[in-house]
Amino acid sequence: MRARQPDFTGTLDRDGVEIAYEVFGAAHQNTILLLPTWSVVHSRHWKAQVPVLARHHRVVTFDGRGNGASGRPVGADAYLPEEFAADAIAVLDRTETARAMIAGVSFGGLVALLLAAQHPERIAGACFLGALVPFIEVGVPEMFVGDFDVERDTYDGWELYNRHAYQRDYRRFLEFFFERCFPEPHSTKQRDDAVGWGLETNPSTLTDTSDAHRMSIPPLLGKPIDDLCAAVRCPTLHIHGDQDEVTPHAWAVELAARLGGDLLTVEGGGHLLQAREPVLVNDALLRLADRVLPRAPRHVTWTRALNRPKKVLYLSSPIGLGHARRDLAIARELRAQCDDVQVDWLTQHPVTAFLEGVGESVHPAARHLANESAHIEGEAHEHDLHAFQAIRRMDEILVSNFSVLQEIVDGGEYDLVVGDEAWDVDYFWHENPELKRTAFVWMTDFVGWLPMPDGGAREAELTADYNAEMLEHVERFARIRDRSIFVGAPEDIVPDSFGPGLPSVRDWTERHFDFAGYITGFDPAELADRAELREQLGYPRDTPVVVVTVGGSGVGEALLRKLIDAYPIARKKIDDLQLLVVAGPRIDSRSLPEVEGIDVRGYVPDLQRHLAACDAAIVQGGLTTTMELVATGRPFLYFPLHNHFEQQRHVRHRLERHRAGRCMTFADSDPDTIADALADELARDLNYLPVPTDGASRAATLIAELL
Repeated sequence: MRARQPDFTGTLDRDGVEIAYEVFGAAHQNTILLLPTWSVVHSRHWKAQVPVLARHHRVVTFDGRGNGASGRPVGADAYLPEEFAADAIAVLDRTETARAMIAGVSFGGLVALLLAAQHPERIAGACFLGALVPFIEVGVPEMFVGDFDVERDTYDGWELYNRHAYQRDYRRFLEFFFERCFPEPHSTKQRDDAVGWGLETNPSTLTDTSDAHRMSIPPLLGKPIDDLCAAVRCPTLHIHGDQDEVTPHAWAVELAARLGGDLLTVEGGGHLLQAREPVLVNDALLRLADRVLPRAPRHVTWTRALNRPKKVLYLSSPIGLGHARRDLAIARELRAQCDDVQVDWLTQHPVTAFLEGVGESVHPAARHLANESAHIEGEAHEHDLHAFQAIRRMDEILVSNFSVLQEIVDGGEYDLVVGDEAWDVDYFWHENPELKRTAFVWMTDFVGWLPMPDGGAREAELTADYNAEMLEHVERFARIRDRSIFVGAPEDIVPDSFGPGLPSVRDWTERHFDFAGYITGFDPAELADRAELREQLGYPRDTPVVVVTVGGSGVGEALLRKLIDAYPIARKKIDDLQLLVVAGPRIDSRSLPEVEGIDVRGYVPDLQRHLAACDAAIVQGGLTTTMELVATGRPFLYFPLHNHFEQQRHVRHRLERHRAGRCMTFADSDPDTIADALADELARDLNYLPVPTDGASRAATLIAELL
C-alpha cells in the first residue's frame, strides 16, 4: 500500500510517446517536480519523498519513457536527455504549472541541468542528487570505462554493463548494478525494490537508453556543459555520497562550484540517497523549497521553558486495539504518579476512536498519518499474513509517519515521547540521531524478527540482517532509547538467537530492557464474579457461551467465517452451545452469515468483560486477547495467522509458558476438528500461570523517572 495516493493521474502524448504522470496536492499550491532518472526504474523511486513533500506542497512525478506506465519507444534517439527534458516541460504544461522547484537523481540530474539552463523562467530551484553531470577531468566512473559493445564468454563486475550481458542475464545485471548503487550496509529493501522496478522494463529498452547515454554525453563534455552551467540562474542544492560508485563525488563538487550551489556530502553514502537516506533528503528538499518557493507568513508561539507543563507524546500502535488498552492504563498510572503531566496521543483509527471515547486528547497531526492498519489488511490473504514481509513493505508509510512525529518534536513542546512499537521513530532516530530532541521510551512485547519456514533461506538472511542492524543501532547509539521496557517477563522471550553469529534474543534483551510484567489494561479481580458478570451481560446461566473474536484489525474475516460454518457441528457435540461473534471495528458485521444461535456484533468496547464471562473463547493468535483470557482464567482455542512470526513464535512461546490455550492450524481444521477441540478445552482442568496485575504501575514508574 502506498503512503499517499495521487490526487490525479493522467497521461499525455508527446510526439507519439505516452507519458504517465501523477499529481499530489491542489493546483493552488507551490509545485515540486520530481524528475525521472535512468529508465532502469520508474517514478516510484521517489516513494519516500512524495508523501512527506506533499503535506506542504503540490508534488508532480512522471514515469520516464521506457519504464512504468509510460511508453517504451524503440531506438536510442528516443532516450536522449533532451527528450526527457521536453517531457518534463510537457508535464508542467499539462498540470498548469508555471514555475516549479525540480529535483533529479543521477541521469535525472542531467535533465535538471538542461531544464534550469534552457527554461529558467519555469524553474525556481533545483536539487541534484548523485547527478550524472560528467566532468571527466575530475573523475571517470568504472561504469563508463568498459566496452559496452564487446561480446564475452562471461561477464563479471562492471562488464555486466554491456548490451550482450543485458540480453543474456538481465536480472544479474540489475542485482549487480543496484548493489553498487547501495553500498551502505543493511540496504536489502532498497536493492530489492530497485531490482523489481528494473524488471518492469526489458533488456532491449535498457539497451536503447544506454546507447542514448553514450551518444549524448561525450558531445556535452567541455564547452557545452560550461555553457549550460553558465545559463543556470536559480538556487541549487547538491547532495552526493562520498562512496558513490556510479557518479563520482568530485562531479558534485565541480557542479556545485560552477552553479554556486550548496553541497551536502553524505559520508559513507552511496548513489541513490533519496531511497537510502530519505529523512535527510526530505529535510533538505523542504529547506530548499522554503528558500525558492513563495510561502504564506507563519505565526509561531514560543513558551518560556519554566512556563511549560510536563507533556508526553504517546505513540500507540494502531495495528489492532491491543496496545491501546494497555497504553491507556500506563498513561492513567503516569498521571497518578505525576499529577501535573499532560498526555497527548499520536495514533490512528481505530485507536483514536477508542481513546477519544474515554476522553483522551489525540494530537491534531494524527490526521496526517498514513494508515498502517489498512496496509496490514491489504497484505493478508485468507488466514495468512506474512508479518515480517508486510512490515518490510511498509517502509514508505513509516518514513511518512516519522516525518509527522519529527515535525511535532521539533516544535519543542514535549518532554518525552513514549513509543509502543513505534518502529518508525525508533529506526529513524537511530539512523538520524541528531534529530532526537527529547527523552524517548521504547516499549514492546516482543524482540527479534524471526524467519518463517515458507520464507526459506532468503528470509532467514533478511531477518538476521534486520536484527543485526537493530543491534548495531542500540549498541552504537545507546542514548536514543532512554528507557526500553519489555511488556512481560524474561521467561516470555523466545529461546532463539537473532541469527547466525548474533546473540541470544533473551540474553541480549535482559541486558538492554527493563521488565514491566504483562499489562492487561484492566484488573481481573474486578471480573472474578462470573455469575454476576454473566447476568449483567445477559448471558444464560447454564448454557455454554463461546466468544469468537479476531481483534481490532480487519485481518481475520476468514477465521470468523470458518467458525460460523463449524457451529452446527459443534452444537451437536456441545448441547445448547451459543456463539458471540465479535467482528471488531474494521470488519463489517453485516457481511457475516446470520445463523440461529449465533449473535454477531461489531465493535464491543468492553470485550474483556465478555471474555471473562464466557465459558470458552476462540480467537486469533494475537497477544492481547489471548493474555486477557489467561488473566481471567478462561479456556480457549487460538489460530495463529500462517506466516505471522509474532503469533507463530513469540506469542505461542509465551502461551506455552503460561500453560494456556490450545494452538490450532487454520488450514488443517475442519468443523469436526474444531468442535472436538472446543469440547476438550471446555472439559480441561486449567492450571495457568498467574498474570501480574501491577504491570501498568511498574511501566509508569519507569517512565516517570524521565520526567
